[in-house]
Amino acid sequence: MKNPEFLKNKYNLHNAPEVKKSAKRTESKTGEKVPQKPDAQIQNYLDRLERLILDPDKKQSRKTIDGESRPRALSLLREMIMNKYVRSNKEQLAQGARLVEERAAREMGMEVQYGEEELEQRGEIAVEDLEKSLDSWISYLSDANEPYPTWFRYYAFRNILDLGDYDKDKKEFTKRSKGSTRLFPEIDRGALAYVEQMIEASKDPEMLDKLIEAQTTAANQDIPEEQIITKEKAQKFAQMTFAKQYAEGMSQAGEITPEMREETNGKWMKYQKGTDPTALWASLQNKGTAWCTKGFATAQTQMEGGDFYVYSTLDRQGKPTVPRIAIRMQGKNIGEVRGVADGDQNLEGNMTEIAEEKMAELPGAEKYKKASSDMKQLTAIEKRVNQGEQLTKDDLIFLYEIDQSIEGFGYQRDPRIEEIRKTRNPKEDAPVVLDCQPEEIAWGVAELNENTKAYIGKLEHGIFNLIQKYNIEHVYTSFPEGKITQFEAEMGGQSEEEITSELEARKQLLESDRNKIYVGGYAKSMLKNKDPENGFQALKNKERIKFVKLKVSDLGFPNGAEVKEIYERAEELGLELCPQETGPQIRLHYEEIFKKEQPREEYLRIAMKQIRGSDGRLSVFDVRRALDGLWLFSGDGRPDCVWDPDCRWVFVRRK
Repeated sequence: MKNPEFLKNKYNLHNAPEVKKSAKRTESKTGEKVPQKPDAQIQNYLDRLERLILDPDKKQSRKTIDGESRPRALSLLREMIMNKYVRSNKEQLAQGARLVEERAAREMGMEVQYGEEELEQRGEIAVEDLEKSLDSWISYLSDANEPYPTWFRYYAFRNILDLGDYDKDKKEFTKRSKGSTRLFPEIDRGALAYVEQMIEASKDPEMLDKLIEAQTTAANQDIPEEQIITKEKAQKFAQMTFAKQYAEGMSQAGEITPEMREETNGKWMKYQKGTDPTALWASLQNKGTAWCTKGFATAQTQMEGGDFYVYSTLDRQGKPTVPRIAIRMQGKNIGEVRGVADGDQNLEGNMTEIAEEKMAELPGAEKYKKASSDMKQLTAIEKRVNQGEQLTKDDLIFLYEIDQSIEGFGYQRDPRIEEIRKTRNPKEDAPVVLDCQPEEIAWGVAELNENTKAYIGKLEHGIFNLIQKYNIEHVYTSFPEGKITQFEAEMGGQSEEEITSELEARKQLLESDRNKIYVGGYAKSMLKNKDPENGFQALKNKERIKFVKLKVSDLGFPNGAEVKEIYERAEELGLELCPQETGPQIRLHYEEIFKKEQPREEYLRIAMKQIRGSDGRLSVFDVRRALDGLWLFSGDGRPDCVWDPDCRWVFVRRK
């Protein structure tokens, strides 16, 4: 159901400037006039949003957001939203944070006063926290793989911008005011699905009939009377504010008690692709899951894409009614695996092996093998910590993600990683992990000497000259998250044409081949540019080059920086720009260079002399492993282009 009428009645949306502007753009592009009917005007606007922001056919130019390739239009929209709703309020945010902290200090009998610098820091911290809070919504609602229609994504996001966090005592959302330091609401996927379901039931008689029929099935006789859906309730719900709708959706969740979580015996149920979703929907109502499948419309959408498996454990009556694991198939392969450990749908530790056994029976399990193995190991470490046992060196290397990131099944990192880390002392663990004595670790530049094996501290002027002088293997800005990767690779000896041909040969491999390489359209134009000044140039002679991989924040820019600032600071530290062929060569030989597969969603910007692409823009190469495979992309290399603090760049270590 497209539902433009709902948005017309809610917001008079057909008269909004952005809708009128969208109609003009469509007419200019297609030569066909968009009808003046409100529904047609709104639907044209929603269709345009879907093409540009969701980009289901992947036709739009791409940009990396939080390590994931998304449409460039989405990154522009994100910047506009952040500037309007977050960054422009930095001063008020700082003052708000000051008042809260001063009040808390007074209650503890302390006096706290803030100067200009402290206020600036409070403002920056508040902006960063709010951006992260809002980013989760942008990422979730712009994901084309999620089962929501475009009208609902628009409706939810428009309203989220006006809401603060949830007041559990009052059971309502706070109203967001300008400069509010309250975070945006947390994502409750089950509640969102409930809201969509109720709005659709209020407008679509067929959907209402399905819900009423579903509630009368034998499996649903235990639904409380106040939760029974009727036509009157659905219509009343649709008239409520989104804040009240979302709060009601959250109240429908139910609960999985600690006693229920201890139970592991249960049964797998298969819901076949294309069949009536009533049984699946019914089994999830009021059961404490945060799955979006709790909504009838989302359950129907997901079952149209593939089979759906649910593992339910035994309740007090010995019946398998408590959903704990969901495996959704997309076509013939596993689409996603979700649990009920938290709101981000991570698997509980005692459910990992059960999920792994089931996945082994299904096609497409290979890509989840590492996540399954990691969750089992994390669960074993958690048990040892809870029992007061010592962790081994291998445990610590895993926990601190020294060699590779820990993968899980939820939308976000498994919270147990940080929970366990908080119980540890990094200064005691670092020597064990790095295989050296405590005195062989320098925690600042002043402690560096010929006996130093590891440096953990701020990157200061000329630091990489000292690192090279003392041949220091391990470098961190902080332990363990601030690791600076040093590596060597052979460059040169191939012509520009030979490098391009090698990439082309890898491009021709079958879709199923893990070595297949995709080259973005703009990256292609960079490789083809033969201009002696701004074109692609390869090194004539072979040489072994030492590289450094680090984040923008490692360079001393916690809020991001322009390309020219990144380049200048790197030079001060003892680094240089890479040869232009570095990006293509790393893409071709990543596993040979790093002795492992490129982590999923890692992206490396190559610090290099910029190359002009097809539209004349200065760009650098971007080496990435996205969800759909290995890519050589381009990244904006204009001197005034700002890159986020988490963006990773590759430089050459000065000889």
